[in-house]
Amino acid sequence: MMEKLTELFEASNQVVVFTGAGMSTESGLPDFRSKDRGLWEKFNPDELANIQALINNPEEFTSFYQHRLADIDQHQAHVGHYVLAKYEQEGKISGVITQNVDGFHHDAGSKNVKELHGSFRDLYCHDCKKTYTRDTYLKPTSICECGGTIRPGIVLFGEMLPQDTFKEAEDLAEQADLFIVLGSSLTVSPANMFPLLARERGAKLIIINQEPTPYDKFADLIIQDKSIKEVLEEMDQSLS
Repeated sequence: MMEKLTELFEASNQVVVFTGAGMSTESGLPDFRSKDRGLWEKFNPDELANIQALINNPEEFTSFYQHRLADIDQHQAHVGHYVLAKYEQEGKISGVITQNVDGFHHDAGSKNVKELHGSFRDLYCHDCKKTYTRDTYLKPTSICECGGTIRPGIVLFGEMLPQDTFKEAEDLAEQADLFIVLGSSLTVSPANMFPLLARERGAKLIIINQEPTPYDKFADLIIQDKSIKEVLEEMDQSLS
């Protein structure tokens, strides 16, 4: 399988990578939806990860997202993130489309990253839009000078998805001749449209995920028995 992966990669001119939660969990960052983690003991993410919680329950909303940001700050980009950043710099991949909000792709040095659900890299007042640093947000009292609620720049349930970002991601997917999925279940709509869009435009499709996905039947190559880090490290070694 690794030989076929390397062969497809080397034969392609426009490689686009799509990353999901599995890319981040390999950094040790828990999936916030995972009910076997401590966050569910203190909060109900389904109730707090939405715009109504920000408006009607700002204190608990802020506490929840302070915990999430503190989680992110305890982890970092892994070797796979750095391999992708290097390949972008070398012109081997065109860009990354991600469902993740941790900002690890940027931390590793990737530039052309389409963050479909926003990012914790951006923190601002929901009312006056003044920007804030992570350190300020993690202080016990995190309220804007105007009295508004400081929030992360992620898309909450009940908010519009970033249309400009989606259009740019769509353009990337349409131009791809190889589309690689890393660590996504491909069950979240509309983000899961991009692999099929690329496939319909003639791209080869590779899915690297620990579990089966609904799109496996469309894939030219499926890898489930290796971690993303292992796959990218092995491919990088074989291309060096």
